[in-house]
Amino acid sequence: MGDKTERAAEIVKQMAGPPAAQSFTVSKSAFAEEMSDILRVNCMEGLWARDGLDLRTRSLINVALLLSQRDHAPLAFHAPAAIRNGATVAELEEVIYHVTGYSGFPAGVTGREVIAEALTKAGMID
Repeated sequence: MGDKTERAAEIVKQMAGPPAAQSFTVSKSAFAEEMSDILRVNCMEGLWARDGLDLRTRSLINVALLLSQRDHAPLAFHAPAAIRNGATVAELEEVIYHVTGYSGFPAGVTGREVIAEALTKAGMID
């Protein structure tokens, strides 16, 4: 594996947390089976393993984008990942408030519920 591939694998393990960090893949489905490689190369190696922004900042950006798009499945992954990457619960709350101002209350309210459930499940809040 190259340096970026190894760095990306470590980032995935950090973001996923135990025990989810068993492998550096997405779903191993026969349907669109190249998706894991595309995600690894384009997203994890191409973006997350880059210099320029730390993982905490990248995570907060991701949470804001996913909240705004109301993309709840990845949001449930990326909110706890943001904490593992150094963000705080208070910072996630501020991201929710900020996104709500620009993307509307439906995005903020439902996003808050998704994040609260994900953080509770991960043992990060009560």
